[in-house]
Amino acid sequence: MYTASSDPNLLDVPLIHEYLSQQSYWGLGMPLETLERAIANSLNFGLYGPDGRQAAFARVVTDRATFAWLCDVFVLPEFQGQSLGKQLMQTVFAHPDLQDLRRFLLATLDAHSLYRRFGFQDLAAPDRYLEIKKANPYGVPTGN
Repeated sequence: MYTASSDPNLLDVPLIHEYLSQQSYWGLGMPLETLERAIANSLNFGLYGPDGRQAAFARVVTDRATFAWLCDVFVLPEFQGQSLGKQLMQTVFAHPDLQDLRRFLLATLDAHSLYRRFGFQDLAAPDRYLEIKKANPYGVPTGN
């Protein structure tokens, strides 16, 4: 039995940092201070095993009224294949501060079928969206 929570006091920040800065494709090299600031300014979700160990994480950047951006979602490799991603997303979408939002965004390279179950679709008007994207914001060597 896994327990979901948005209590920031339960987050295993060193574990989250290790995963994001060393294993994720989007956060390689992220400084701990950057993650701590991101967590402090977001609505965060953890999924915890019977032993209390954190198995999954998701972060939502939101004004809690009109907009949300789902990011930094992961299930640790040793816990994958147990539908924990689905449980985590159910928890995110059930949170009272994330109801009746005008827009909920996500950018991902994988798990599209999981996110589509929760209503995510391709952008209806991608020509309306602009971005500033730094390819290597944390200065990680790219091997080039």
